[in-house]
This record gives sequence, C-alpha cells and structure tokens, in this order.
Amino acid sequence: MDYFTLFGLAFSYSIDLEQLTYRYQELQRQYHPDRFANQPESDKLGALQQAATINAAYQALKHPLKRAEYMLTLYDIDINNEQYTMHDTAFLMEQLALREELACIETSEQAEEALALFSSGLAKTIKSYLQEMEKQLNEEQWVKAADTVRKLRFLDKLQQQVEQLEERLFNRF
Repeated sequence: MDYFTLFGLAFSYSIDLEQLTYRYQELQRQYHPDRFANQPESDKLGALQQAATINAAYQALKHPLKRAEYMLTLYDIDINNEQYTMHDTAFLMEQLALREELACIETSEQAEEALALFSSGLAKTIKSYLQEMEKQLNEEQWVKAADTVRKLRFLDKLQQQVEQLEERLFNRF
C-alpha cells in the first residue's frame, strides 16, 4: 500500500496538510503499541510495524521535497541511484558561486544585511523550482521532475547553510 492510500489521500503532489495530520493522529491512535499490550506477540509486532510505517509515511508526505522524492520512487525513479546524476553544469556552477558568495558574507562587515538579501533571493529561487517541480509532477513528467528535485536538494542544503550562518551571526553578538 502506498503512503497516499494509507492516509486516504489522492495521489497528487498537492495535498491537504491538515487532513494528512488528522489522519496521521488517527492512525497513530489506532495502531499505538500500548493498545496491543495484552495481545499476542504477533499482534504486538504487527502494530509496531504498522506504527513505524505510519511514521515513515507521514514524514515522507509532510515535507514537499520528500513527498516529491517518494512520488518518483513509485515510478521507479530513485534519485539516489548513481545513474540519475545532475547533468546541468550551468546549475552546478551557479551553486558553487552561491556557496562562495555565502562564505564571503560571513566575513563581511555588513554580514546581517548581506545575508538577509542572499536569503531572500534564495527563497525566491526555491519557490520557483518548487512551482516547476509541482507542474512537472502534475503533468507526470517524471524524469524532468527528478532533475528538478535534484536541484532542490542542492538548494535545500544551501538553505540549511544560510540558517547555520544566521545562527552563528546571532550568537556572535
């Protein structure tokens, strides 16, 4: 059973996050291991496995990038597989330049302002790629969507680096 079916959701990138959370809580209550404390060992194990599946499904579906990756796996596209590597050299060069820019921001005298500007630009870029990915998934353009997901992974890591730098700058004062 796929994760969408498990939560009673239509197979679509766009999902109702409130409904997802509601169904998650409902399923967690239903399969919580404590409810099976007095049951045979096989029932306990089954409930534990089901609870683990529910948790994994929830984590996969609630995060936009993980949801897209999961959808792609249902169409036999594993973006972690080496045969699906990034071939867009212009994008990769842009990523190197952005990382260099971020490194320079940390030592800048106007670090907070520069970081805010950098972060704003990055957020716009991520939003644009997310919209492109959603369109590709909705149109069942799996290979193109996989490429966009790979790009979003790079951008997500960059976003994490921005957040770490924000934290370091905040703790500096």
